[in-house]
Amino acid sequence: MILRGTPAFRRTNLALFSAGFATFALMYCVQPLLPLFAREFHISAAVSSLAISSVTASVAVAILLAGSVSEAWGRKPVMTASMFASAALTTLSPLAPGWGSFLGMRTLEGLAFSGLPAVAMAYLSEEMHPSSVGLAMGLYVGGTAVGGLSGRLLIGLLTDWQGWRFALGVVGGIGLLAAFIFWRSLPRSAHFHARPMHTGALLKSFAHHLSEPGLRLLFVEGFLLMGAFVSVYNYIGFRLTAAPYLLTHAQVGFVFAVYLVGTVSSAWVGHLAGRLGRRNVFWFVVALMLVGLLITLLKPLVVIILGLTIFTFGFFGAHSVLSSWVGLRAQHSKAQASSLYLFFYYLGSSIAGTAGGYFWKLYGWVGVVMFLSGLLLIALGVSLRLVRLQPITSVATVPPLSL
Repeated sequence: MILRGTPAFRRTNLALFSAGFATFALMYCVQPLLPLFAREFHISAAVSSLAISSVTASVAVAILLAGSVSEAWGRKPVMTASMFASAALTTLSPLAPGWGSFLGMRTLEGLAFSGLPAVAMAYLSEEMHPSSVGLAMGLYVGGTAVGGLSGRLLIGLLTDWQGWRFALGVVGGIGLLAAFIFWRSLPRSAHFHARPMHTGALLKSFAHHLSEPGLRLLFVEGFLLMGAFVSVYNYIGFRLTAAPYLLTHAQVGFVFAVYLVGTVSSAWVGHLAGRLGRRNVFWFVVALMLVGLLITLLKPLVVIILGLTIFTFGFFGAHSVLSSWVGLRAQHSKAQASSLYLFFYYLGSSIAGTAGGYFWKLYGWVGVVMFLSGLLLIALGVSLRLVRLQPITSVATVPPLSL
């Protein structure tokens, strides 16, 4: 088993930090460019959001099978192939001649991305000593947060300089470099034993988890909260690049720096939930998201950024509680329970992330906030049901999953 302080531990952490950084930089880097896509390709805000939703939809479906594929093919080969394929597709996507072909490339990227998140968790649980898993997972999650921010910021700066096609090619090249670092650094699995895929057993496991009332509520919350979160960041760029703000793509990229509060809130709220109980903390951070969202209705730019900060703080705190709660609630086949949570999580991103565009077209930012407030009010109602949920005791936990 890999122990903290050893060369193998450092190599593993370098590899998984690189993996988390690259995956989330490549997945979300186009988010600040949605207004530009709408203008260049003569499409609506909702259609431009498909640059994100096409990826998350394919991730949602493919992630249900990714863990089982790695059971047969091995953890490192699946993750390595995932990283090289997604980075190569991102590098080539600027060559797409039209919007349809660009979306096709992004959809294929989503299929490639799915080979990392669930498999990385499985690798760490098998290879890391129990005393070192928490730190290793924390560094991986940190990589995803830094990557998600860096991809958005870098592409904004490069787009203002040389255009979005050049910018996306550069980000894809960084992904290829990260894939090479991952391949060279990650130790081979020492405790992995290949097992054939059993589709029937997999479906039976999914059906069991979906039949458990508590898990169903947690999956619904993942759908609603991720849908609201992605929608806010999909369409805030449209508001801020228009009058009276007229921000550049680089300046919008800097607004995404509020994303960093998530690295603080996920750890702090997770710790608080451990002390006070998940039921007592979760409803509060959902309410915090709603408060932050409503603050963005005000016009001063500094107040909008404050609202985004509060909203983002609440989301990452809620996500941290939810993802660990799934692992506690599932009594067996925890990897499949986590896969189902990620399925609903990314499905919410795809459906709500695109639907918000229609409210933007009809009513502007007020329409987006009305739509998302409805989602969050439902989420708040579900959270109050979770307060009354009968607890299930389990000794195993699942580390928080990142965006």
